[in-house]
Amino acid sequence: MARKHENWSRSTLAAQALHLIDEATGAVVPGIEPASTFARGPDYEPMGGFNYARYANPTTQATEKVLAALDGGADALAFNAGMAAVVSLFETVRAGQHIAAPQIMYHGGQDWLRRLSETRGIALTLFDQTREGALEEALRPGETAILWIETPVNPTWDVIDIERAAKAAHDAGAILGVDSTVAPPCTTRSLELGADIVFHSATKYLGGHSDLTAGALICAEANALWDEIKQVRKLTGGILSPFDAWLLLRGMRTLFIRFERASDNAMAIARALADHPRVAQVLYPGLESHPGHEIAKKQMRGGFGGMMSILVEGDAAAARRVATATKLFIPATSLGGVESLIEHRKSVEGPHSIVPPNLLRLSVGIEDVRDLIADLEQALEAI
Repeated sequence: MARKHENWSRSTLAAQALHLIDEATGAVVPGIEPASTFARGPDYEPMGGFNYARYANPTTQATEKVLAALDGGADALAFNAGMAAVVSLFETVRAGQHIAAPQIMYHGGQDWLRRLSETRGIALTLFDQTREGALEEALRPGETAILWIETPVNPTWDVIDIERAAKAAHDAGAILGVDSTVAPPCTTRSLELGADIVFHSATKYLGGHSDLTAGALICAEANALWDEIKQVRKLTGGILSPFDAWLLLRGMRTLFIRFERASDNAMAIARALADHPRVAQVLYPGLESHPGHEIAKKQMRGGFGGMMSILVEGDAAAARRVATATKLFIPATSLGGVESLIEHRKSVEGPHSIVPPNLLRLSVGIEDVRDLIADLEQALEAI
């Protein structure tokens, strides 16, 4: 049962999971339906609209309703991993078509784009997201199927103007897909800024507790392209499992408050390290000195998030020493959880990485910020 909620804020919608109270029991927490198959009635039609769990299931569908509501989309699909969502979207691109994407982005997604280019006859342009006009120059009118952007860009946190990218894509006859993993809908609503499809690695901020892997696509319009993406998920079995869907739904209920605390902590850390003698540069769009600050301020209206990077004085070895000298920050991959993580990004991105060798990526959590700052300061003494 869901009451009308036209006037409720998005934070309220998230906290109450759209007020999905179970009509049979009155339970205020949506339940888990683990069934893999569903019975048919006397007319041989599915009794509750469900047929087989690879196509859809009640728990995942409930989670998708919340995803769509938070991003203001027409529909949403939940996947068993972020890469499953990425692959399903790009599977719709045909041989002879073209994809444009930033030269620095999530390395797993870029690896898949390179694979498509090498094996499927799909052209790929990786543009310099820091150079004025490079995005527009990368497009091929009539050929580009998808302009893919990530903002802020992982892990340098360059900021791409979503409205400008949407206009450029549409003028070229392409759609705009936005990886908004580090800018979830509590701070950025890419569809309202002109994007056609928004992607989240829901493992990260949406889940928020480092206990599930999931991906999500949300569309502005449920059109023929969206139907094809749904078909790809159905055929490949990429749907999110009921239990993980339930975990994701639980995580989204605290998204707004977690993101606010992480944003506050990251801002404090960025300011504390900005003039540190062993830090060459702090990369955080919340800082007024950041080149993309004004754009970030325009499209990130719920905080700048907990993701930042620091360039330490020295080389890759120096950066790794800092990463292993922390006592509170955990040296691990991933981001967006309640615990703070530190990672030497160059070591994990592979041979195509152009990330600076002295860059450390920080995923700032919700701990006491004084403890976090003290931990980074003592670790920097390792240089």
